[in-house]
Amino acid sequence: MTQFTCSQEIVTQARRALNQEVWDYLTGGAESEMTMRRNRHALDSYVFLPRVLRDVSHVDPSGAMLGHKVRIPVFLAPIGSLQAIEKGGGASSCRAASTFGTIPMISSITEPSLEECAAATTGPKMFQLYVRGDFDWIRSILGRVKAAGYDALAVTVDSSHYGIRERQLMNGYLPPSVKAQKDRHLQAAITWDLASRIRDEWGGAFILKGIAHVEDAAMAVARGVDAVYISNHGGRQLDHCAGALDTLAEIAAEVGKKVELIVDGGFLRGTDVIKAIALGASSVGIGRLQGWALAAGGEAALVRLLELLEREIINALGLLGLTSFAELGPNYVRKAEVIGPTHEFSTFYHLKSRPV
Repeated sequence: MTQFTCSQEIVTQARRALNQEVWDYLTGGAESEMTMRRNRHALDSYVFLPRVLRDVSHVDPSGAMLGHKVRIPVFLAPIGSLQAIEKGGGASSCRAASTFGTIPMISSITEPSLEECAAATTGPKMFQLYVRGDFDWIRSILGRVKAAGYDALAVTVDSSHYGIRERQLMNGYLPPSVKAQKDRHLQAAITWDLASRIRDEWGGAFILKGIAHVEDAAMAVARGVDAVYISNHGGRQLDHCAGALDTLAEIAAEVGKKVELIVDGGFLRGTDVIKAIALGASSVGIGRLQGWALAAGGEAALVRLLELLEREIINALGLLGLTSFAELGPNYVRKAEVIGPTHEFSTFYHLKSRPV
């Protein structure tokens, strides 16, 4: 997969490989897709303030997540129905993460089984839970997750209702995870008290995924989470929300260093990752970008994508006058007017037919 010289080539190949229905499932958002657009707009609205005349002959791009050192501060965000994108599904993501040196977060609604995904990686791994049963069901799932050796649990809290995704409606397409799901209404009944019960039952590193409000972030901290996962589900749930990077900046100002802050939503470049770390995140999740890489060439292409992100991060840190993320802070970015399209790779987001 070394033939991929940049991530845009990977996205181009993914478009060739995927049929229209799966492409729209992976690439689209809810309703008018304004949250998805604002995710990208927020990233583009920060500019760098580089420093010069510093020795940057060696740059260390590594990071840490929940006590685990990672090659770059990028983890593989959970994606439902990965097997519809690439036949290896979550196991392919796990193998790629292990090969490269980062952490996968496996969705409870992807295939293969959580045990098979866990067996595909020798490194740390995280599990993301959708609630699809009563507390006995939850207890049973958590027992399997513990036995499989997962290092952290994330409970998704922004999916009480399934987003109105018009691309899927127009195509008449339902991903495997939606076709097979039962008792989805139980996701709408999650409360703070239930989240706390799940945390206590789990007993390990605990994450709430889908925080998009400063007050909810403060409540999560008060209830003893280990990480607040700032996310608007990639713009696939509630439309007309703020961009994830803007939300990160607001939450970081409120909760500071009390817990780890992780974030996803429109991240496509190494420079995007640097902006998030500068504004208070410890790690960044990639979702669509991960899916595009798997579609383009399976786990090998995903490893290559991570290598390209690493190259971009090293290049940008050096040009900022920095030798590691430890030297990075909010004084290296500021808000500015956005120039150009609202999407990186905007051509690919809206392709309606396969390129030749």
